[in-house]
Amino acid sequence: MLLPQKEVAECALEKIMASSSYSNSPCAACKFLRRKCMPDCIFAPYFPPEEPQKFANVHKIFGASNVSKLLNEVQPHQREDAVNSLAYEAEARIKDPVYGCVGAISVLQRQVIRLQKELDATNADLIRYTCNEMPTQDGRRIGEGGGSSLGQSPGYYYPSPWNNDPLGDGYHRGDNNM
Repeated sequence: MLLPQKEVAECALEKIMASSSYSNSPCAACKFLRRKCMPDCIFAPYFPPEEPQKFANVHKIFGASNVSKLLNEVQPHQREDAVNSLAYEAEARIKDPVYGCVGAISVLQRQVIRLQKELDATNADLIRYTCNEMPTQDGRRIGEGGGSSLGQSPGYYYPSPWNNDPLGDGYHRGDNNM
């Protein structure tokens, strides 16, 4: 298959630019491993010299040999995503050696659940307050002349951050003895 001349020229220009930038300064991986950075270095496109900690973290968790094998097995268009995933997991493993990024995901999932419960409680409060403001056919407002002293119907529980129920499930009342 023949490539158009313009694409061949662009490809050659990219190789020249890539090899000249790598010859000036070794990539972060080669610098860390104290070796000469060759123009065909598998690490160079993904571990630039400006980001030495990125490779240091990946090397500490996965090892340079394993990363090199992985990059050679992955399709070229998928390598950047693979390196970004490795770098993210390595950083997470350094912060939390047991759970890594799974721990961060769990924290975020719990936060989403807590915020969803808080939103549900706020929506229930809005509905309750809106219903209390609507007049009935006889001119009284809903909630007048019956119910509890706070204007709530007896027997209904509305989870909210104001009633010391942090999980909003009606069982946990602010004591942290779970």
